Amino acid sequence: MAGPSLFYGGVRVEAADIALALTALACLLLRSAGVWLAGGLGSDHPVIAWATAIAQATLAAFVMLAIIAPSGALADVPLAARLFGLGVGVAVCLAFGRNLLPALLVGLAAMLALRAILAGVA
Repeated sequence: MAGPSLFYGGVRVEAADIALALTALACLLLRSAGVWLAGGLGSDHPVIAWATAIAQATLAAFVMLAIIAPSGALADVPLAARLFGLGVGVAVCLAFGRNLLPALLVGLAAMLALRAILAGVA
């Protein structure tokens, strides 16, 4: 059973898509706010290293929770699509020198693409 969806420019946008996009945007905004607040500190400062570790651990926890025990609209995304997105995201993270933003965006896109393919097959 699919969750609610909207049509934007002729493209069907699922509630899970919106939830994931908003989550990624919130993480990006929080990281940007941290960079702004820490303006005078160098990237090698211990406080910056600590904040980066906390942000990455929090993001990892949310990603694993979304994959293992999704709730709401994300529960309608098949496990295979969630695992595929995770695998692609990890590969991109390693390929881009552990840069999380490309990994999140490409992993999310891969998950959504496989979900669309699987929905078309069913």
